[in-house]
Amino acid sequence: MMKLELNIWRQTDAKAKGAFAKYSLDDLDAHMSVPEMLDHLNTKLVKKGEDPVAFESDCREGICGQCGFVISGHVHSPEKDTTTCQTHLRSFRDGEELWLEPFRAGSFPIKKDLIIDRSAFDRIMAAGGYIGVNTGQAAEANSTLIKNELAETAFDAAACIGCGACVAACKNASASLFTAAKINHLSMLPQGAPEAERRVKSMVAQMDEEGFGACSFTGACEAVCPQAISVQNIVDMNKRWRKAL
Repeated sequence: MMKLELNIWRQTDAKAKGAFAKYSLDDLDAHMSVPEMLDHLNTKLVKKGEDPVAFESDCREGICGQCGFVISGHVHSPEKDTTTCQTHLRSFRDGEELWLEPFRAGSFPIKKDLIIDRSAFDRIMAAGGYIGVNTGQAAEANSTLIKNELAETAFDAAACIGCGACVAACKNASASLFTAAKINHLSMLPQGAPEAERRVKSMVAQMDEEGFGACSFTGACEAVCPQAISVQNIVDMNKRWRKAL
């Protein structure tokens, strides 16, 4: 059995004042993931009639991006290129004290405890993160030949899971890496080329409207991204944006 001392941020809603609450668990398995640890804690809290810790998770496979929060100053995880749900307790020392808190950004208001509202990302996507094709008119994908290098580069950008780690790590709370990845993976392919100019202008404008900060290119976003999305995407987005003006 493994023991951990947990300091978890508790906050009822965005307007309430939050604080850390302390919990001690001494019956943990080192192979548990962090969400499984919270499930275990919540089972104990519910049995005692206490309010369980609110946190998000869905796939628990590092794909959906919903699980993320900060663990002792590490965005998502102390492990490189790893989501919170793919972080296991063996990453910590027996008896270690951990501090769990939500991503901090003005555009990500806290909904409850470790859950944040990422709907600003949804609105950026709605502004242009798609390819417009009338129903029934989509061409067979294999009929458009694309060089392997280009396809791989587009796929690397498309790997963004929209978790918000880039925003949480940035001193300016910039969403440039997320927005750039979503713009570039569509705009660099022939299917997305016709709407490329409109896409970059509308998505960047929506990003600014949501209140995210400007990118000062410190690279913190790339360092914490669980999918290792490159900051080169931001460079390419800025080139597309200037060209579209």
